[in-house]
Amino acid sequence: MEVILLKDVQHLGSKDDLVTVRNGYGANYLIPNGMAVLATPGNKKMLLETRRQRAFKEEKIMKEAESSANWFKDKVLKIGAKAGENGKIYGSVTPLQLADAIRKLGVDIDRKNIIMDDDHVKSLGAYTAKVKLHKNVTADIQFEVVEE
Repeated sequence: MEVILLKDVQHLGSKDDLVTVRNGYGANYLIPNGMAVLATPGNKKMLLETRRQRAFKEEKIMKEAESSANWFKDKVLKIGAKAGENGKIYGSVTPLQLADAIRKLGVDIDRKNIIMDDDHVKSLGAYTAKVKLHKNVTADIQFEVVEE
């Protein structure tokens, strides 16, 4: 029996995959639980159209991510922090503070998509962090921790 998966099914396939399964598994488990639909000619046409539309949207999102990556190349963020005499700051600079500084520039980045070499920067100076803009696109962002 050929079915089109509506959800990711472990050890079988991903969403929108066309797979062949045993009749009992498809009819008694996958289809009743909403994990798959029968692969009729009409459903196969809908699957092709869905894949085409998803590819178009994915390409658009990828172009936006690449343009954002190019935008980050020239920028150097300045993050203010209170510091002691020897350059150590009180507290630390975290991905959350970096995300807030990026947000002030007009780009919305989730803090979970920021990867810093050190999880917490604890002294003044220049640093680099990676920003994951898309599953295939990352950008390096320069930031400098300065004394307030």
